[in-house]
Amino acid sequence: MAPEPAPRRTAGATPGRDRLPSLTGLRFWAALVVVLYHLSRNVGEIPGLSDVVWYGRTGVTFFFVLSGFVLAWTYAGANVPGKVFMWRRFARIWPLMVASTVLSVAVMAVRNDAISGAAVATSLFLLHAWVPDPVYASAGNPAAWSLSDETFFYAVFPLLLAALAGRRARTWAWTAALCCAALILVWPAAASVTSDTFLRVWALDYVPLTRSLQFVVGVVAGLAVKRGWRPRVPLPAAVGLVAAWHVLLIPWSHAVADSLWYSPYSASQLLSTPFFALLVVAAACADLEGRRTGLGGPWMIRLGHWSFAWYLIHEIVIRIIEGLRGHPGSLLGTAEVWALVLGVSLALSAAAYQWIERPAEGTLRRLGPRPSPPRPRPQAARAE
Repeated sequence: MAPEPAPRRTAGATPGRDRLPSLTGLRFWAALVVVLYHLSRNVGEIPGLSDVVWYGRTGVTFFFVLSGFVLAWTYAGANVPGKVFMWRRFARIWPLMVASTVLSVAVMAVRNDAISGAAVATSLFLLHAWVPDPVYASAGNPAAWSLSDETFFYAVFPLLLAALAGRRARTWAWTAALCCAALILVWPAAASVTSDTFLRVWALDYVPLTRSLQFVVGVVAGLAVKRGWRPRVPLPAAVGLVAAWHVLLIPWSHAVADSLWYSPYSASQLLSTPFFALLVVAAACADLEGRRTGLGGPWMIRLGHWSFAWYLIHEIVIRIIEGLRGHPGSLLGTAEVWALVLGVSLALSAAAYQWIERPAEGTLRRLGPRPSPPRPRPQAARAE
């Protein structure tokens, strides 16, 4: 997961607000689902709620789709040089990733957890998702594996934009359909290649090549909406489809262990791609048409801005609080730890956004390359 630049504002947009504010608000809810997923798995279950978020890691799928959508919406036709684009993305994600990794390693050292220096160094270069080793997958800040994927997306995005931006809508529709079909096919294919549980999960959930299919779906959706595509699916219906998908996973998860290839562990992330694409498009179109969504208010925007820090910090807070209090032994104790983690991690995320993420990004962008100013058009010679 990574934060995205605010799409360019157009005339009539409120100054200081994101151009598509509902997408910013959705970021908070996606991050919340990821946080509740980790609380359920690592701290203890809350009956009912934990069932719904047991595969809340699908929030990462949402962020991969959202990333492609917003980058396509923002940069299509903008003529931003590749080096400027990459520097902006580096300035956006790297400072907070490093700060959270330092904090995470410090907590691991206090807890006497095993630390691999090579794995941590690889994570700082955002390459660790390529390594088929569980030590590397959880090195430094365990949540940062998704930034390794995002870094690959950023590297190929200029090529994707050059290949897709000028195409017809039919090409975009086929591209999205083929990517969704490929996500379905790689699920059993990975099981046929290896019986090792980690290698299978790594190939389906961590490897940037697999996850890039979700990013491409977001890119073509962003290009289509920017050209004027407006699907006839209202936002409440899109939200309902996403919610129904997670409810359908409940009986599946009760019947099949996560260690089996046909469990919903990987399928939940791969097969949710079209639902999240539809959700992103529906929210963006609602904003473009001036419809209220309940996702674009000042507090939702603020929480959405904090979501990147929340994603990177919450697992560290879980380890700190469990180290201080121990593993809860009752439902009441579990609920108390949940509340404590949610409150502390969100407060730390607000501070990190205000004092690390924003100022560091601003400083790096000022120091980095900038687009060349447009050349003035030659004026026609006046007749004498």
